[in-house]
Amino acid sequence: MYECETEGVWIRVEPDYLDEESEPDEGRFVWAYTIEIENRGEATLQLVSREWEITDSRGRIEIVRGDGVVGEQPVLRPGESFRYTSGAPLATSSGFMSGQYQMRREDGSRFAARIPSFSLDTPFDRPALH
Repeated sequence: MYECETEGVWIRVEPDYLDEESEPDEGRFVWAYTIEIENRGEATLQLVSREWEITDSRGRIEIVRGDGVVGEQPVLRPGESFRYTSGAPLATSSGFMSGQYQMRREDGSRFAARIPSFSLDTPFDRPALH
């Protein structure tokens, strides 16, 4: 599990390789990732938008931007959390993702909550110790 904190917002990520949805012989590798966002601050926040940078093992970068997450713009009161699962396909058997959520406070001010970088690894690419 990967985690980080920005201004009282804790974000945890757990990636999972989806063997049943992947087709390695055709260059299609698919991961699910579950994210939990917890508001440990004192103000109510709303997740307004997201930005992802997805990098495959060849160094190809894809930027994904959009409103909210999984069709929602959740409001998190102090002590509340929101959890969702989404997915990402790659043309290579490994890569990594990083990003940020744009958060809005009740007073209208905004800040970027960093999503920790996390690796996308298949069973085919496990590092070997020599």
